[in-house]
Amino acid sequence: MFELLGIAPQALFGQLLVGLINGAFYAMLSLGLAVIFGMLNVINFTHGAQYMLGAFAAWLMLTVLNIPFWIGLVLAPLVVGLFGVVLERLLLKRLYHLDHLYGFLMTFGLALVIEGVFQWKWGSSGQPYPNPIPGGTNLGFMFLPTYRAFVVVAALVICLATWFAIERTRLGGYLRAATENPTLVRAFGINVPRLITLTYGLGVGLAALAGVLAAPIYQVSPLMGQNLVLVVFAVVVIGGMGSILGSIVTGFGLGLIEGLTKVFYPQASSTVIFVIMAIVLLIKPAGLFGRTR
Repeated sequence: MFELLGIAPQALFGQLLVGLINGAFYAMLSLGLAVIFGMLNVINFTHGAQYMLGAFAAWLMLTVLNIPFWIGLVLAPLVVGLFGVVLERLLLKRLYHLDHLYGFLMTFGLALVIEGVFQWKWGSSGQPYPNPIPGGTNLGFMFLPTYRAFVVVAALVICLATWFAIERTRLGGYLRAATENPTLVRAFGINVPRLITLTYGLGVGLAALAGVLAAPIYQVSPLMGQNLVLVVFAVVVIGGMGSILGSIVTGFGLGLIEGLTKVFYPQASSTVIFVIMAIVLLIKPAGLFGRTR
């Protein structure tokens, strides 16, 4: 079997698969952040905690209520999305007309509270979640686990469907118009506050859906979203704050770059995304797909 720069193909393609899976989660989480920021103008630092809530909701449904993964894949994002709607109605709606710093501090505090409660109840150690699609395919140059292939395809479909709904449908047009001129949109008889609430619920639901998909791959832990959210914010900045397409392309692309870095220069794998962010901000402060306002 051939080698590339002294790297065995199993190691190379294995890390590329890991990078693609990480990129799938980066894309889904950054997409939710982009939706919330682009439509509501709020920096949602609770996103990592809501990702964790999705994974924990699926785990609790399985272990306590005996609800299988495929039903939990639908129910958990709905439950967590509803929780997000309650947060938006009670707290976040008061911050829309204030500086971004207030929203950042509010959501950062909420994330600490949510993670702290779950850490107090279940501790810091992870809880295993069984693989819903065991087995895989031997491709010759690597072994491809079936569930991980499903996660990559599912994430891509979900991201593209969300982009299409926001950019190419009438409802998406209402959402974009409501962020630019809410008074004019109200004149057409559209309930703008309800539209904003549903948008936040959608962003939170996307984070929870990513958490459910991640549960069988990573252990379900109260702190599973803590470090991930920092990387996802970097992905959003690189793609362009509020850019839906930028979040999708940048999420998958940076996941692959991170995977390749782990093969050729492992010491830089934890910082390569932040180095790229610094370079992009120097060249194009609005991000690769962002627009200067």
